[in-house]
Amino acid sequence: MGNCFGSKSVSTSPSTINSSNLTKPSSVGTSNYYSNGGGLSATSSSAGQSRFSAAISEEPLSPGEILPTPNLKMYSFADLKSATRNFRSDTVLGVGGFGTVFKGWVDEKTLAPAKFGSGMIVAIKKLNPESMQGFEEWQSEVNFLGRLSHPNLVKLLGYCWEDKELLLVYEFMQRGSLENHLFRRSSAVEPLSWDTRLKIAIGAARGLAFLHSSEKQVIYRDFKASNILLDGNYNAKLADFGLAKLGPSGGMSHVTTRVMGTYGYAAPEYIATGHLYVKSDVYGFGVVLLEMLTGLRALDTRRPSGQHNLVDYAKPLISHKRKLKTIMDARIEGQYSSKAALQAAQLALRCLEAEPKKRPSMKEVIEILEQIEAIKEKPKESKSGSVRSNSSHSSFSHRDLLSSHRRSPYHPSHHGPGFGAGS
Repeated sequence: MGNCFGSKSVSTSPSTINSSNLTKPSSVGTSNYYSNGGGLSATSSSAGQSRFSAAISEEPLSPGEILPTPNLKMYSFADLKSATRNFRSDTVLGVGGFGTVFKGWVDEKTLAPAKFGSGMIVAIKKLNPESMQGFEEWQSEVNFLGRLSHPNLVKLLGYCWEDKELLLVYEFMQRGSLENHLFRRSSAVEPLSWDTRLKIAIGAARGLAFLHSSEKQVIYRDFKASNILLDGNYNAKLADFGLAKLGPSGGMSHVTTRVMGTYGYAAPEYIATGHLYVKSDVYGFGVVLLEMLTGLRALDTRRPSGQHNLVDYAKPLISHKRKLKTIMDARIEGQYSSKAALQAAQLALRCLEAEPKKRPSMKEVIEILEQIEAIKEKPKESKSGSVRSNSSHSSFSHRDLLSSHRRSPYHPSHHGPGFGAGS
């Protein structure tokens, strides 16, 4: 979405596209996890009045469902002051252009504010009262995430709209963002294994497929590594619905809208024309899949000239079995078969097709990923007979690279077991 909640670090990853205004995302680490954007209409403080609920009334979809109106707890500002110990600085999870995310505590059953340190940890996003775009995204978040229920979507638990104060309360994701695990070098963050990467890819794909499968399709519009959050078991959930849009209707193939999103992940047809297709999300998925295979960021100006844009750099390599080996993430060497890697790379290429209609549906993406997951061929040992599971990438070390994304505020920081900002 707009500016992510970024950490205070150097920006080397994708810039954020905000309509025609192209802005750079905030620093690494804060995903848009607790996104701005919400759900109440600008003329009402009742979640039941959402524009989204007026537009859609589908039957529940298994294993997720779309509720007729947002089902959220309404908090007072005093409630959330209590849950965060008056928004103390030591409870900050992330800071971004539209607000700050704090760690708070609520009762597990009633979701009422709890004594700090007891009950259940939640992430509470407090928007900057001066940010009009933040208000729009706050509305979008409530209208979409407040009604969508699926195992692979982050849960929005409640909200506060009191005078100029706008806040959102989300479930807390223990393992933070996919971005942190792929690109941070820290003793607190272990490299993701091949099997775990596939698990995360499948979970994220299921979340997108759910959004795309309803009669009135939902286009996520900001699919990227920092918006994929992980629970304690590395189950992936999509976060930050501030940029989500209803899909085309009336026989149209696309919706036309301001260009917003993140450079490196946004589909080329969307950037060029403002035409947003359901399969514009599929392009973003292809970029993230490429990041998972290579361990390289979608955009990184610290790489050599000609290699800044991962899609442009990797496309000629990943279609060939031998060249693919040169760009695969060295930290997962020895964990996969060449057949599995090549099939995953071919899937990424299909998702990155220039024409939206040539890209697979997310349902097909899931089927292919599950087939890859089922491949049981043993990987071949490297010529030296050893596996460099934790070495830096063969071409470029990601060590100490800080992304320009915003980290998701809903997740732990890279400074150990604490909580960090996200992008």
